[in-house]
Amino acid sequence: MFKKILCPIDLTHADKLTKALDIASGMAKEGGGELCFVGIHGASPSTSAHTEKEYRERLEDFAAAEASSRGVKISTHPHYSHDPAVEIAPAIIEAVATTGSDAIVMASHVPGWMEHIFHSNAGYVACHAPVSVFVVR
Repeated sequence: MFKKILCPIDLTHADKLTKALDIASGMAKEGGGELCFVGIHGASPSTSAHTEKEYRERLEDFAAAEASSRGVKISTHPHYSHDPAVEIAPAIIEAVATTGSDAIVMASHVPGWMEHIFHSNAGYVACHAPVSVFVVR
């Protein structure tokens, strides 16, 4: 059904992505498609990586491990940002066109009171993306 499914990956919270990755890999297998992991990393050193090169390598290593364990093809698309907290949702939407993805599967947290005032990243992506968006809690 979907040929390339974009999956936003936060390497700092990779342990919380299992459910979304289970669904995304199942969709890819069923439709004969592939996954594309997009990771947004800031220009400043962070807990996930100190340099752009290190971040790219960590994202590729994570994708290779997931591809091996899930039996699905996975590519990566690292995106570098000056302010990831502000630019994450637009960067995900931009990655759709850049990677040629035709769907997005992304994890989301349980909404709190702030989401009644401001969109969550997943909410923003779901409202503005030009492709189908599956938000997994």
